[in-house]
Amino acid sequence: MSKKSAEYQAVARKDITYRQWIWKEMKRNKVAYLMIAPYVLVFTLFTIVPVLLSFVISFTDFNMLQFPNFVGLENYINLFFADDIFLISAKNTLIFAVIVGPVSYLMSFLVAWFINELSPKIRSVVTLIFYAPAISGQVYMIWGTLFSADSQGWVNATLLETGIIESPISWFKDADYVMPLCIVVALWTSLGTSFLSFIAGLQGVDRSLYEAGAVDGVKNRWQELWYITLPSMKPQLMFGAIMAITNSFGFGGVVTALAGLPSVDYAAHTIMNHLEDYGGARYEIGYSSAIAVVLFLVMIGANTVVSKVISKVGS
Repeated sequence: MSKKSAEYQAVARKDITYRQWIWKEMKRNKVAYLMIAPYVLVFTLFTIVPVLLSFVISFTDFNMLQFPNFVGLENYINLFFADDIFLISAKNTLIFAVIVGPVSYLMSFLVAWFINELSPKIRSVVTLIFYAPAISGQVYMIWGTLFSADSQGWVNATLLETGIIESPISWFKDADYVMPLCIVVALWTSLGTSFLSFIAGLQGVDRSLYEAGAVDGVKNRWQELWYITLPSMKPQLMFGAIMAITNSFGFGGVVTALAGLPSVDYAAHTIMNHLEDYGGARYEIGYSSAIAVVLFLVMIGANTVVSKVISKVGS
């Protein structure tokens, strides 16, 4: 019997307390704990602590200059019952999440699936081509040039030459166009981290499973996908779903870059834009923290639902 098994049995017999066993395990793995200590420290200081502070500050009136004044649920009451712009931003965020989240997730997987069928050298080049928009800082400049409001903009110039329009359209200053255009740009830049994780997941599928599947009656590529590929890459599917949800609900940077803050008639105003407005422009930190808490809870709920759905894939 191994030493570790003996210790487990000792805990079961109550010869040592669970706390003592934990302390022994920590001392035995002290090198590993020392290695991860810097990451845990940074993650705690810059992620966990800010989240907890945001929750606490959301119950206060705080402007960063004076000491926070406790106001209870006032920020949340005003947010849901007195802030019409928040309701508009919530509606826009839901539209973005419903469209951009699933479409970008499906698009990332399908493109990764297609690229995985290519030879290694070609696969590397094509992966870079598809991934480039997600890391390029010039994307907004390109789309801003394409849909420039004057007659020199490429889209306006083309439409004027063909006689489709008679005067230039201010694309990102027109409430009828700003939302669809921002959605298109968001989808254009959505092949990011989840896209790479899907490629990694597809590369890691054991090829012998396909041979075993053929023996068991798997007849075509779609059955291979459902019964072999997807169940074999559930961790990557889960990670991609979380990233897609986070990006779709956290959608705001594209709107600010292309349409300004706020967008015309708040047509593309999202919860992130509302948070940026109150936290970064007005310095109403208590109110902006309430917005952040609401968004955080919505994202947690969406992640929970999607996790349960993905856990049933291939089952």
